[in-house]
Formats: sequence, structure tokens, C-alpha cells
Amino acid sequence: MRLGTMEILLILVLALVIFGGGKIAGVGKALGQSIREFKNEVKSDDKAEEKAEKKDADSEKKGE
Repeated sequence: MRLGTMEILLILVLALVIFGGGKIAGVGKALGQSIREFKNEVKSDDKAEEKAEKKDADSEKKGE
């Protein structure tokens, strides 16, 4: 079952009527912050992994 343009538009209008513009803007802002924080955490985890791998490789070279 696929949603067409009219169905999506109807859902958005109903959400606007039910919650109001201010509430929807707040939800959008919170969602954007959550996505931004998630991306930052993923990047920091990747950097930590790269540092650990580099450190392991350096210690293996010194051990040889």
C-alpha cells in the first residue's frame, strides 16, 4: 500500500490542525537535534576505533 501525494498532504494538514504550528515546529527542532547528536556520536566512535587500531598497529611494529 503506497501513499500518494494527496494522502500525505491530508496527513500533514490534520497534524497541523491537531497539534498546531508551534508544537510541530518544536517536534521538528527536537528531531533535528537528535539526528545531529546521533551523527556526532557515530563519528566520535569511528575516530576512537581508528585511534585504537592505529595504536595497536604501532605497538605491533615496535614488538617486532
